[in-house]
Amino acid sequence: MIQIGQKAPEFECKALVGTEFKSIKLSDYKGKWVCLYFYPLDFTFVCPTEIKAFSDMVPEFEDRDCVVLGGSCDSEFSHLGWVNSKSELKDLKHPLISDYTKQISASLGILDAAKGVSHRATFLIDPEGIVRFIYVTDLNVGRSPDEVIRVLDALQTDELCPCNWKKGAETISV
Repeated sequence: MIQIGQKAPEFECKALVGTEFKSIKLSDYKGKWVCLYFYPLDFTFVCPTEIKAFSDMVPEFEDRDCVVLGGSCDSEFSHLGWVNSKSELKDLKHPLISDYTKQISASLGILDAAKGVSHRATFLIDPEGIVRFIYVTDLNVGRSPDEVIRVLDALQTDELCPCNWKKGAETISV
């Protein structure tokens, strides 16, 4: 798996943006923070709860100069079919990337090759393209976008932040 402090691997892929297909590159977001999250598969049960939660929080990420990109190893066509079939996924506020070739998941070290899906993983990538946070859970366990925001806030202080630190709280001075 890619490690904290390493450069995130460049990628270019198709993505569902609203109801259109577009080509997206990670380098399109140089100079911004990127929250890149992967989920195992379209047309599943835990995944739409996470996608909706991340979408609902896009304005909070944007307030922190951070773009949100979600995705899986499904095709952009599968993404569109799924979004059109699930009322809670309508009007997503962020792109869903297609890692149909599984190259992105493999380069990040989150591909479960036996199952042909990516692990449920989240990465925070800083404006220079460096991985600063990795959050991976079991395929059956959803994650918390609130925790990702909390960590993003902490990383953006460039200071030491204690356990359960929240934006506005004191940091640790040494």
